[in-house]
Parts: sequence; structure tokens; C-alpha cells
Amino acid sequence: MKKRTLALVALLALLLSPPAFTQELTGTLGKIAATGEISIGYRQSESPFAFEASDGTVMGFSIDLCLHIVDKVRAHLQRDDIVVKYVAATPATRFILVKSGAIDLECAATTNNAERRQIVDFSFPHFLTASRFVSRLSDGIVSIDDLAGRTVASASGTVNIDQLNALNRDRNLNIAVLPTKSNDEAFDLVADGRASAFVMDDILLAAKIAATSDPSKYVLSTDTLSSPEPYGLLLQRGDEAFKALVNETLAAIYTSGQIDTIYAKWFTEPIPPNGVNLNLPMSAALASAFKDPAEYLQ
Repeated sequence: MKKRTLALVALLALLLSPPAFTQELTGTLGKIAATGEISIGYRQSESPFAFEASDGTVMGFSIDLCLHIVDKVRAHLQRDDIVVKYVAATPATRFILVKSGAIDLECAATTNNAERRQIVDFSFPHFLTASRFVSRLSDGIVSIDDLAGRTVASASGTVNIDQLNALNRDRNLNIAVLPTKSNDEAFDLVADGRASAFVMDDILLAAKIAATSDPSKYVLSTDTLSSPEPYGLLLQRGDEAFKALVNETLAAIYTSGQIDTIYAKWFTEPIPPNGVNLNLPMSAALASAFKDPAEYLQ
């Protein structure tokens, strides 16, 4: 009888104790298990990828993908009580916040390239974009050569401003490059006539134009400053367990066709706050990337 009682006590203790694997976890998953929260980095005004609604709700295409990853983390840890902590990031602070662990997963529009992979890791790509510029239609700026001798804005901490500076040097365009803290600030400089153009990812420029009261006042360049490059979600470098979970979740979304619904929600249907529809069907290149998910290592 005594042995039977001891066995029941041991079984009860096992059932009431947390899953054993959580005690062995390290890295991001270990941190999440210990704190009960996952820190999601977002951009306050980077529609349609990540932005704040008027009531403060964080939303967007990248955010939706990350919330699916959060559900996967909860299931993996067997912890439905894991809560999401949103942390605002800027192009200049996002890498510092991820590297320091203040952000577990940055969910916005961040270009994956070799230089950045020395600092952080990237998930499978979730979008493809190229650098272009926006200008006022009335200024008659058509090509990159038309930017010669003008003031051109771009956000600090982005690949776009690096591309602009390199182009300026290589072609001796004598452009006055004006760094800004945010995309909103850069676009406002063009709208107010204080800058002739704003260089950024084409999808973000298209979203800015569409959100204005009169999109016909602006023109998106046909000239590009880069070939198409992928966006990825940011996570700490070398955290293979968390990276595998993130990529496993994305691969399931992509290959199951669930991505079609999520993509349509943000790119071919009206989106907050003003019901703007970007009318941007999925490109063949992006559809191909979703069909066969793989790390971008170029």
C-alpha cells in the first residue's frame, strides 16, 4: 500500500510540474518560457507591414505572420499563457534591439543582406522589393539622372540610403543626401517641397502615396536603385532552435496556401486606417519564393 501511495504521489508531481523540456531550453525559447512573454518588434508607421491603428492596436502583414509564430511558440512550450509584448523599433534601432534581446522577433519590412547577417539572423523571405524614389509630379523628375544637384531624402539606418550614397558617388550626381529619422519625415519633406525625392523600398513608397489625400500629385520612379531584394523577420544570430521554429511556421503558412489569404488582406483589399487598397497582386517571383521556402544567403 505504501509503495502504491508513493507511486501515485510521484505521478501527481509529474503531472503538476511544468514540461521537463522547458527547464532545458536556452536562447530565445528559454527566455520566453522563463518570462511568460514574447517581445515583438514593430514599426509605428510602416503600412502595410507593421503600423499602429488610431486606437494603438499594432497590425500589418508582418504582424499577422508573427502572431502565427507566437501561436506556434505557445504550442511548442505548452504555454497558452504566453503574452505578446510589443516594442516599437525604428530603422536605426531595430538591429540593436534584436541583438540585445530587447526584441525576440522583429516583424516589419527589413531587407536581408550579407552585411546585416553578420549582426542578426533572418527568417525565410516574406516579401520582395526594390529601391525606387517618389517625387512630386509637378517637378518633372523622371529618371535617376534628374536627381543630379537636388536634395534627396532617405531614412537613416536603411539599405536605401546606403544605395543612394553609393549611386551618388559612382555617378558624380552631386545629390545632397538628407537623412531622416523615419519614412514619414522623408515623405513630408517631398510633400512640402523641401526635398525633391525620397528613396525607399517601392512597396513602402506605394503605400505612402496611396494614403495621401491626392495620390495623383506624386509619381513613383520606374528607375530602380537596386535589384529586387527580400524582406525577412529578424531574430538573434545563432539561435538555431528559435530560427527553426520560426521557419517551420512560415513554411507551413506558405505551402498550405494560407499565405494567399493573408497576402490578399493587406495588398489587394482595403486596409486601415483609411480603407486604402494597394491593388498589388502577388508577383510571380514572390509566389515562387512561397512555393519553395528557403533561406536567402546572397
